[in-house]
Amino acid sequence: MTKGTDGHAADSHEMIRVHGARVNNLKDVSVEIPKRRLTVFTGVSGSGKSSLVFGTIAAESQRLINETYSAFVQGFMPTLARPEVDVLDGLTTAIIVDQQRLGADPRSTVGTATDANAMLRILFSRLAAPHIGPPSAYAFNVASVQASGAIKVDKGTRRAEKVTFSRTGGMCPRCEGRGAVTDIDLTQLYDDSKSLREGALTIPGYSVDGWYGRIYTGCGFFDPDKPIAKFTKRELHDLLHKEPTKIKVEGINLTYEGLIPKIQKSFLSKDVDSLQPHVRAFVERAVTFTVCPDCEGTRLNEGARTSKIDGVSIADACAMQITDLADWVRGLDDPSVAPLLTALGHSLDSFVEIGLGYLSLDRPSGTLSGGEAQRVKMIRHLGSSLTDVTYVFDEPTTGLHPHDIQRMNGLLLRLRDKGNTVLVVEHKPETIAIADHVVDLGPGAGTGGGAVCFEGTVEGLRASDTVTGRHLDDRASVKETVREPKGALEIRGADANNLRGVDVDIPLGVLVAVTGVAGSGKSSLVHGSVPEGEGVISVDQGAIKGSRRSNPATYTGLLDPIRKAFAKANGVKPALFSANSEGACPTCNGVGVVFTDLAMMAGVATTCEECEGRRFQSAVLEYRLGGRDISEVLAMPVSEAEAFFAEGEARIPAAHRILTRLSDVGLGYLTLGQPLTTLSGGERQRLKLATHMGDKGGIYVFDEPTAGLHLADVEQLLGLLDRLVDSGKSVIVVEHHQAVMAHADWIIDLGPGAGHDGGQVVFEGTPADLIADGSTLTGRHLGEYVGE
Repeated sequence: MTKGTDGHAADSHEMIRVHGARVNNLKDVSVEIPKRRLTVFTGVSGSGKSSLVFGTIAAESQRLINETYSAFVQGFMPTLARPEVDVLDGLTTAIIVDQQRLGADPRSTVGTATDANAMLRILFSRLAAPHIGPPSAYAFNVASVQASGAIKVDKGTRRAEKVTFSRTGGMCPRCEGRGAVTDIDLTQLYDDSKSLREGALTIPGYSVDGWYGRIYTGCGFFDPDKPIAKFTKRELHDLLHKEPTKIKVEGINLTYEGLIPKIQKSFLSKDVDSLQPHVRAFVERAVTFTVCPDCEGTRLNEGARTSKIDGVSIADACAMQITDLADWVRGLDDPSVAPLLTALGHSLDSFVEIGLGYLSLDRPSGTLSGGEAQRVKMIRHLGSSLTDVTYVFDEPTTGLHPHDIQRMNGLLLRLRDKGNTVLVVEHKPETIAIADHVVDLGPGAGTGGGAVCFEGTVEGLRASDTVTGRHLDDRASVKETVREPKGALEIRGADANNLRGVDVDIPLGVLVAVTGVAGSGKSSLVHGSVPEGEGVISVDQGAIKGSRRSNPATYTGLLDPIRKAFAKANGVKPALFSANSEGACPTCNGVGVVFTDLAMMAGVATTCEECEGRRFQSAVLEYRLGGRDISEVLAMPVSEAEAFFAEGEARIPAAHRILTRLSDVGLGYLTLGQPLTTLSGGERQRLKLATHMGDKGGIYVFDEPTAGLHLADVEQLLGLLDRLVDSGKSVIVVEHHQAVMAHADWIIDLGPGAGHDGGQVVFEGTPADLIADGSTLTGRHLGEYVGE
């Protein structure tokens, strides 16, 4: 064992060593990463950064930690297979701070996702008047309950004693802590001019022939041949509201339940976005969400709302902007809760420091962007006493204005200086510049990447001839001439969220960038005021809803023309060429892997032996088109498939058009059958963009399309935006990237600050005018960027 500098063997483990990593597209990668330093991983999108950092280092660290728990506990934890790597040495506990959105549960808020809400509840339970109970009495997630029962008491002789239990919660009984109540439009549930047997029910899945239809016609509570308009009050109540009741239909024992509770359980208890498209359309038509009239949206019962400190209830405190709440907490002075006030103050100051001071604690966590969600997760770790931990960040600058990136850099350095190893996957040159060590992956994407192009210092990267090194000092210049607008989209009195009656004209027929610090009101202006509908195509950063069965071919509609062409060439049904239908391998049901549930131990996923991961029956793979079977086509990268479907026997113009659009947005390296669950945030957004490019729309609205893009890919994106504008479209981009700002024809800058300090238009004009003006934060940073 080699000795450390002071001669102790324990000090010699200064590196995380990775040898022979082969996860996803990595080609036997070997790297040595220094501990207690800030290491940034760079490379074009799809070069293998996430595969190395998340799929190899963080995954193995987490798997090894999970193995220290008992088999019983492991049964409740996620399944983690050992990554494909020969040696992984010197790992420390990994804390992953990624961009996965926080849960969209209606009762999850910024306050509940951090410790701030819990500390506020304790504060109110100690100081608020009138005193209503313990901290749970101020929690909108806890219901008040009272129960009585008998317990056996042994005092020499056993006898039962009656005991009453009670728990005081803060949940509003009407909306059950959701802040909103649902109102169902009955006209969307049934056509009252028809009888049930004539198909009166218009709810998806409730056709007369289906099970639900048979239950309602055969339940015996009303005449199935009578039009609903002629039902008595009793019959209508039974149809809509009847409690669960045991019935027998066609000799089968079943449970009957009124339509409204049935819909609430099957549709409304789930996240609306996760429903199938036709069910989601029905819910949006039939259900209106209105603010709860009892609690006025605060989610709390009357006791919790009326118990106050200095005239402020806990609902008022959670509704305050965090910067204001921090000031209010500092103004409280009570020795009995001094340590609690200090801890709460620190927690709230962390929000401000990380650039989230414009949020409020009652903001639903599902409404946060990926970048905001990542920073909320960071707050848990900033005050942590842990050291010698590996923190893994996935593009922490996403959604941040250049002004906020400096703060984020400071936080990353603070985590490092506490003695932690900080690994960051990042594209922004401002963050690459602060790295102690850089690992550049590439040289290309997909099969063209997966190798280490450079390891060393930032200066070394600049001098190297890698794609990242060449583009690190790229500076877009402001355009000499800008396009002339063809009309304008008038917005008057916009007041969504923090906007203050904004009046602005968005020029049409040009490239417009909407800029401003995080929380200044950009998304509120664009998504809240540009009318969704005819001619407006909005491409946001929302996650693509898809299971591990979904892939780029199914999502873009590419698979339909391919299936039809295979079917026509071979004289068989198109359904045979779908891994979700008749052609699926019977062993793995078309998934390609078999999941084995090991009861209380972690389950295992193994490649299906029957189809060897190809997902189709062997008989289907005998059918060919252009010399390839369907599984070989799905294994092709987009760029190869584009050439394959362009000419010859396999020429399919409809498929070729979609593939060309995928190449245009820089996804030429993706394979057609790659599961959507494995795509990065930037790849998902560009997949959406490619899907919408064929739509007939005049106005395109993009929300930070450079998220997850390498400096070299940004050029390609700008070319794509230019092509859209030159073809007669109007493009509106919400963006922080200075290269996009400099390239725009018109800039609308919001600010001057975030939250209630923002919400105003502080500048409108060309990028050159913005730099010359120099009075706004954006103008100053853009001026520095273009070197003026």
